[in-house]
Amino acid sequence: MANFIKTQNSFANGEVAPEFYAHDNINGLYKLENMDVLPGGGLSRRMGMELVSKLINVARLVPFSVSDSSEYIIALTENRMHVFRGTEHLQDLVTPWSYSDLGHVQYAQRFGTMIFVHPDFPPQVLRQTGECFTISEFTFSRNDADMTLNMPFVRFDDSTDITITVTTNSNGNNFATFTTNADYWTPDNVGGRLYLLNRQWYIYEYISPTQIVAHTNGTYSVPSNSVSDWSEAAFGTRRGWPCSITFHQDRLVFGGSRDWPGGIWMSQVGRHNNFNIGTGLDDEAIFVSLLSQQRQQICTVVSSDNLQILTNVGEWAISSKPLTPSSVDIKQHTSVGSYSEYFLPPQKIEGTTVFVSAVGNDIRELGLDALGENYSANDLCAFSKHLINTPIDMTYNPSLRRLYVVCDDGSIAVLNQNSGLGISAWGKYKTAGRVLSVAVSGGMTYAVTHRDDGVFLERFSESELIDCGQYNFSYVASGLPLQSSGHSAVRVKMRKLVARVINTKSIHINSYRINLPNEIYSDDSLGYCGDVSINLLVTMHDCIKPLWTIHGTDAEPVTVLSVSMHGWYSV
Repeated sequence: MANFIKTQNSFANGEVAPEFYAHDNINGLYKLENMDVLPGGGLSRRMGMELVSKLINVARLVPFSVSDSSEYIIALTENRMHVFRGTEHLQDLVTPWSYSDLGHVQYAQRFGTMIFVHPDFPPQVLRQTGECFTISEFTFSRNDADMTLNMPFVRFDDSTDITITVTTNSNGNNFATFTTNADYWTPDNVGGRLYLLNRQWYIYEYISPTQIVAHTNGTYSVPSNSVSDWSEAAFGTRRGWPCSITFHQDRLVFGGSRDWPGGIWMSQVGRHNNFNIGTGLDDEAIFVSLLSQQRQQICTVVSSDNLQILTNVGEWAISSKPLTPSSVDIKQHTSVGSYSEYFLPPQKIEGTTVFVSAVGNDIRELGLDALGENYSANDLCAFSKHLINTPIDMTYNPSLRRLYVVCDDGSIAVLNQNSGLGISAWGKYKTAGRVLSVAVSGGMTYAVTHRDDGVFLERFSESELIDCGQYNFSYVASGLPLQSSGHSAVRVKMRKLVARVINTKSIHINSYRINLPNEIYSDDSLGYCGDVSINLLVTMHDCIKPLWTIHGTDAEPVTVLSVSMHGWYSV
């Protein structure tokens, strides 16, 4: 047997999957639970969670930020919107979405206005004035001359062979009866709009699958032939509403709808309620439809250096600067695809866009190459896919450089990342009950938790060592199997383990509780700094198991800088 002393002073790769245990160039861990990897590579017990408010129902969180002094968190529940500032509950508002709808609600904010979209509901506009919030339905701007709406119109695929015969109607000179050559209309068409005969028409009445009544502003001339050149409003009760939204180059951008999943509608510059394409002037509205061999469903749109379009089968970008109707440089860059079962908000991290891939257990990083011309979608969890268990929500805290991915088992997969220092470490947070949603506002990470005694809005806090004022949590960090000189040890005899710690008041190593010197508590804010060790004589034959485990349940701070193993091994 050979002697060894092996020190691990960086845990920069976090918890890694078993298939990487045989690699000796990975600064990883067998298990990392309720601990964070620090910028220097060490480990620290995670923050506790303080109670903000008890909620009446499960909720999804949305951040609302106006300035550093005006940071809010919104909890969406069944047909309600609860607005909080810090720990203060400010206001409740009525919304059209049931809880089952919330997974498909997307949003975009510009100053004190946030617009929410859902494919089955008209967009909703949340406005802040002082400490007061109001919500109303999004409306397209109206032309004073003819009272038409500046909304987009398209020709849907199922209307290609449909022609319309226009006849007068007894309701008045501006009414007409539209009769199609095949069944086409439904009661959901009522209230929608058409564009034909160079004018907009409002659908006033449904008569049958082949006949409706519509009216227009002013009189019209009845055409002698049936009309084949016509279009419908892109959005409405029958065709659905926008699925995704962002602001880009001072345009409001809608991405996809229920019946036109590959469409991108961009408003006029600075006039976010005006989607009139006009005559194609530089500041007028733009409509683009994705064209490829596969049917593309837009999952979300992201405003970054370029306008990024994430679909179920690939990642596109519009790189035009400025973006005008005559210069739309659109290109598909990668073919990963985004998760489409429900909305997982992409996060901007160090100049890249992080999103959940179509397979669901893959976190990708969409970023430009050094020349700024082409995107790649790098895998952020290549070593730790076992931790990404069906994501249901995601957020990023830039002040902590932490990405939080809520999984459907109620845990949070947490990525501590600092590219400049080589940190890319996944671990897992667990608490009593289940975490349902997360969001970051004002530098604080908020979470909705479902515990035995109810549903709560909480937030992670450096001053808390337990969760929600009453729930303690355990922490665990376990080392990888021994690798030495490129060989895997088959038998290990351990004689000593040493952990170097700072600001630590309680710690267990393997099955031993370490008794720390009492004099360290002269300052209650600080713990012991130095080396703690255990002497042991243990022979291990199952060398896939961790050789050391640091753990504990005490509500005390713990920071580990390195772990050293002393003993003998054979290969």
